[in-house]
Amino acid sequence: MGSANGLANGQGRHPLFSFGVISDVQYADIPDGHSFLGVPRYYRHSMLVLQRAVKSWNNHNNLNFAIDFGDIVDGHCPKDQSLNAVKRVVGEFENFNGHVYHMIGNHCLYNLPRDKLLPVLNIPNLGGGHAYYDFSPTPEYRFVVLDGYDISAIGWPHDHPNTLEALKFLSEKNPNSDKNSPEGLKGLDRRFLMFNGAVGKQQMEWLDGVLQDATNSNQKVIVCCHLPLDPGASSQEALLWNYDQVMDVIHRFRCVKVCLAGHDHEGGHSIDSHGIHHRVLEAALECPPGTDAFGYIDVYDDMLSLVGTDRMKSTNISFHP
Repeated sequence: MGSANGLANGQGRHPLFSFGVISDVQYADIPDGHSFLGVPRYYRHSMLVLQRAVKSWNNHNNLNFAIDFGDIVDGHCPKDQSLNAVKRVVGEFENFNGHVYHMIGNHCLYNLPRDKLLPVLNIPNLGGGHAYYDFSPTPEYRFVVLDGYDISAIGWPHDHPNTLEALKFLSEKNPNSDKNSPEGLKGLDRRFLMFNGAVGKQQMEWLDGVLQDATNSNQKVIVCCHLPLDPGASSQEALLWNYDQVMDVIHRFRCVKVCLAGHDHEGGHSIDSHGIHHRVLEAALECPPGTDAFGYIDVYDDMLSLVGTDRMKSTNISFHP
């Protein structure tokens, strides 16, 4: 059992609210393995990490909710076990004494199509199978959860317009026969891989409207997405295909203070050209037995304080209120 990584936070002030965080559990009832880069992956142990996370969150007593940043089940999970595996992980999350907000990742979509996945994850359906939504835990803050696989070659029916758009995009951007291979791609073009995706036009318009509404309501916004939105916080291979267009929308407003993400298992932290913090969370999947990667975030008027456990690095994020 890991211990919380100490960091001075909030200077003794009481947070407005607090919430638990975990990312990339990628559970599967299979022997340990490796990523394509050779990084060890502990498919069964990740369930224990999640169980310890939920126990820690419950012991905290003052967490208002928790956020899962996607990829709760691994793509190597045998497909006849996919639905039960997803339900089992969701069941562990439901042991938390509060609401859990989920978002979809690529590994979720390897296991289940959207129409089966979204109801199990209790993701609000805005219609058409989309998985983006927003919520306000307090009047001062709004969370915006993006669907990074809106335009994607995985998860939609094979003949769906979003699938066809994604396949056309990949054929133009990635010349490799294996569209998950970045071979020959240079710099930021290495993000044009099938295991990533994009935010579509309708979602972009929705985002613009939500940020306008948050601005009018004098709310600070925390953007959450499975896929990272800034190259400074992530490997090039893990970025949202159109992160730059999404950030162009976000940068038109002053309400967004922090962008949180998963997907890149090593984690990262950056501050972009407009002063927005980007924090990519370390993966639960890559914790060797006996170690952990989860945490909770205390939210103040002018800062977020991530208190991480073991492999999840504690981070203080200050901004102008």
